[in-house]
Amino acid sequence: MSRYDDEHDHDLVRTFAAAPPARGQAFARTWWGQAWLRALEDAAMDGAAVKAGRRLARAGAVGAVGAVTVRPGRVTAVVHGPGGAAHRADVLVPELSTEEWGRFLDLAVEQAGHMAALLDRELPPHLIEDAASNGIDLLPGLGDLDPECECGTWDHCGHTAALCHQVARLLDEDPFLLLLLRGRAKDTFLAELHVRGTTPRAVPHEPGAEGVDAAEAWAAADILPRLPEPPALPPAPGSPPPLDATPEPVPGIEPVALEHLAARTAVEAFRLLARDLSTGPGRGAGTMAAQDAVEPRLTAPQDAVQARLTAAQDAVRLACGAPPDAVAERLSTASGRGRVGLADAVRAWQAGGAPSLAVLDEEWAVDGVALARARAGLEAAWEQDERPPLRRSGNRWTVPQEGVQLRLGGDGRWWPYRDEDGRWVPAGGADRDPATALASARPGSPDSS
Repeated sequence: MSRYDDEHDHDLVRTFAAAPPARGQAFARTWWGQAWLRALEDAAMDGAAVKAGRRLARAGAVGAVGAVTVRPGRVTAVVHGPGGAAHRADVLVPELSTEEWGRFLDLAVEQAGHMAALLDRELPPHLIEDAASNGIDLLPGLGDLDPECECGTWDHCGHTAALCHQVARLLDEDPFLLLLLRGRAKDTFLAELHVRGTTPRAVPHEPGAEGVDAAEAWAAADILPRLPEPPALPPAPGSPPPLDATPEPVPGIEPVALEHLAARTAVEAFRLLARDLSTGPGRGAGTMAAQDAVEPRLTAPQDAVQARLTAAQDAVRLACGAPPDAVAERLSTASGRGRVGLADAVRAWQAGGAPSLAVLDEEWAVDGVALARARAGLEAAWEQDERPPLRRSGNRWTVPQEGVQLRLGGDGRWWPYRDEDGRWVPAGGADRDPATALASARPGSPDSS
């Protein structure tokens, strides 16, 4: 049992109303929710229980007659089973010790970026990763999600798995719930952090030593409030100067093509700056919204190191926003696709970069373990009476009557496609949940424009 059992202590008990059904939607869209679900999949000995829980949570069965309650060491809700029977389900998580919380606070104070994010009431994923490398596990590991259910199952059952899926949705909205589960309310933690950050710590002095280590000086000095603010993100990428007014053009250099290359460089510089500002001090949702307004972020993992692009792939990248003139013509030739094929490739690139382009171009055989996982994912994505008729060819599953298609990528994600004028064209970014991906391919979905 948690040592915090007083439900009148509002700092240590948070309640959430039942969420509406989530058919056709993914449960975890953030790093936090996805990490929580990975812990559930690692902890449950019965994969069927995880799938059953996903179906129950998607149907809105968690907290339907009450609320989801989160407190240190425990999350609780009443879950309705497929037959309508209600069971109280609990998932227990070990709390951190006082010593572990102290070390976690010290770690947060040592990194200016971590502390600035926390004081801005944001929980940076890198802090949790740094803590794990120092032996402080905020995210649940193997065996940390301990189930208790009135149905009597000793392992995770559909009820506790459904509750875990609902917790993933809550973590998407407020990752500080993870700290509450480990034993600290958000406001309590931030108050302790402020005290640590504003109280100078003694720096040991060694006789004969010249100065102190830079890292120790940084951690000991109260200099964070005096750090300059990061530069603001410009409203848009810069525009290159016009080059077509040159009195004597250089042979072999097309001013329009050079202007487009400069413009694409400015867009990439803007994207990199927006990314860095979004993960450093002073960042916020507005920074990423400004980036998305100029060029959508890729659905591939951010900051992942991509392999060097081929000339044909780079031609597709450069074609994003290319003027419909000789520049686009040259790029369509360089890519070997022609005008129509290049337009489809640009849509794929904007949906997910090089991985999305590979899914557009290549069809491959899915067999063995990969095929078993794909079939299991499709089986769990819909209720029996809601599952669309899918016809498979290689890594492509098609719903012929609707003109929509799912393509399985090499990393296990599903890409939505739509039939337009007899061509299969990308309809959006990838998703781990095939039902969510297929929904975005249908006309009228938010991603279908």
